[in-house]
Amino acid sequence: MSDTIPALDPADIKPLANAVRALSMDAVEAATCGHPGMPMGMADVAAVLWTRHMKFDPADPQWPDRDRFVLSAGHGSMLIYSILHLIGVEGVTMEELKNFRQLGSKTAGHPEYGHCPGVETTTGPLGQGISTAVGMALAERMLNAQYGDDLVDHHTWVIASDGDLQEGVSQEAISLAGHLKLNRLIVLWDDNSISIDGSTDLSDTVDHVKRFESAGWTTMTVDGHDAAAIDAALTTAKTSDKPVLIACKTIIGFGAPTKAGTAGSHGAALGADEIAGAREALGWAHDPFVIPDEIYDGWATTAGFGALARSAWEQRLQTSEHLEAFISQLSGEPPLAAIQALKAHIQTLLADKPAMATRASSGKAIEAFASAYPGLVGGSADLTGSNNTKASYHTPVSAPDYSGGYIHYGVREHGMAAAMNGMALHGGIRPYSGTFLVFADYCRPAIRLSALMNQPVIYVFTHDSIGLGEDGPTHQPVEHLSALRSIPNLAVFRPADGVEAAEAWIAALERTDGPTALILSRQKVPHVRSDDGAINASKRGAYILSEVDAPKITLIGTGTELELALDAQKTLMDQGVAARVVSCPSLETFMAQDASYIDSVVDPTLPVVAVEAAVRWGWDGLIGRDAGFVGMTGFGASAPAPELYKHFGITADAVVAEALKRV
Repeated sequence: MSDTIPALDPADIKPLANAVRALSMDAVEAATCGHPGMPMGMADVAAVLWTRHMKFDPADPQWPDRDRFVLSAGHGSMLIYSILHLIGVEGVTMEELKNFRQLGSKTAGHPEYGHCPGVETTTGPLGQGISTAVGMALAERMLNAQYGDDLVDHHTWVIASDGDLQEGVSQEAISLAGHLKLNRLIVLWDDNSISIDGSTDLSDTVDHVKRFESAGWTTMTVDGHDAAAIDAALTTAKTSDKPVLIACKTIIGFGAPTKAGTAGSHGAALGADEIAGAREALGWAHDPFVIPDEIYDGWATTAGFGALARSAWEQRLQTSEHLEAFISQLSGEPPLAAIQALKAHIQTLLADKPAMATRASSGKAIEAFASAYPGLVGGSADLTGSNNTKASYHTPVSAPDYSGGYIHYGVREHGMAAAMNGMALHGGIRPYSGTFLVFADYCRPAIRLSALMNQPVIYVFTHDSIGLGEDGPTHQPVEHLSALRSIPNLAVFRPADGVEAAEAWIAALERTDGPTALILSRQKVPHVRSDDGAINASKRGAYILSEVDAPKITLIGTGTELELALDAQKTLMDQGVAARVVSCPSLETFMAQDASYIDSVVDPTLPVVAVEAAVRWGWDGLIGRDAGFVGMTGFGASAPAPELYKHFGITADAVVAEALKRV
């Protein structure tokens, strides 16, 4: 944008930046808590960026070809709130700034996506913002490869802190971005050398500029309080053929007379005397939360040039041959053709009745529908052949060809999960990727944010139990199902055969308001479904798979252990005990159904035995403390899978024994 606006006069930037400083320290003071130091230190950088380089129209904060801004240093949230107010984003009123950190306000302690207009992603957990931004920048390049510069041509800007760069996920993210040459990604590092404990050299002596260089980035250093130098660096950054790091040397709490440059300005209100001294040092003579009209006028350049850019883009869109496809892809809704392909695939499975591992069943499902889903992008953390996430026709995303449908993330589970959040937030891309279930722990912070932000990311987790065998307890998940099920708004499906795997994929694709985890086996399972496939039985979480007359007990199984429940049913029948078998591919989904449906499947008047090769945590809400449970009580061991099931007592005979205790 800078080539279309007048030459920079640094004197024009100073009062705009001071407005951010004043609003930030006043809001934190009013809340009696918060982080004034970062907004005060980075105000000059932010003012130059937003008034001279950001392509953003406050009248339409969701305009698809806008620049994205990620405040990875989310603790400094008053920076983005102040700017959104000053440029005129509807809803970010002065009253909202006065209610910073208060219940019901848009100005939460850390920026929250969907809560405050103009906030592109929820940040606060350090490292997540910069890593999510990598996904946004990657989505921009992939959509650009599909639709060209006329419809997709924007940058992703990040303000990152020292803490962001210290978090391990940042290394995964920056190395991936460098490898893929994501030159529309520009990171502004708030290099203030201060953390909560004090000077960063207490714990960190890494040369981060060299670190980024070694990862394939263009790097620059700049005085973060020199507007002309900042402007020149941002202008140069936009011409790079690689992602860019600009190390902005700043003074935290800039303007505060005794706390500037110290940890004292990082995470607490400055106090009345310090604020008075800062006002004097900055030449800011206005009362708290008072902004003169000329300051609003100065910030209005963002709206003026943003509106022009958006208008020109809308004209190009309306005359584009891609109009209908582009709008459809950005809608986020799964194409009907993809869902129909999966339903046809289910009919084939019902006819052929294949026995296969559910990871293989998932791979067959992907093969069936992925080509009918524009914008669907798969991947794996260096486990493609094990996760079965790549269709035969997929080509890899690479630099400079971003037109592929599959991303090789390398051994970067956390970075992969965060990047998928960024792609989903960007819009136009529906990401899914795989790793082993035990490594869901590496993904967990990003999964939690997927759920918090209602993003339809799909996580494919294979090798889901002791059934993976010889790799032993380090790789055998036992607590992971409970841990994932405990995350609000995360749908967890553990299918038992090919039909349930395909149904789980349909449920995942149709779910547009939250993430889904597909939990899949290494070992082969039999085909168990005998219905006509007309209804997605898995979608409500559980259903009666095998009914009997006058049942005396209910047996519930998931995934690979459903077979054990069915075998136990036969043995019990031979002993005169009629047992209903329920398949429960998604426990928490089932528990969210209405009581009448739950009771129709799991009759509250009958005793229950559940079987799952995992710990019991989470099951008692359905089956009760007096129910039987056949599963794990500790970690696994290294041995062939059949031996492990016998060793840990996860057998049909064990299910029978638990049932006979209760009838």
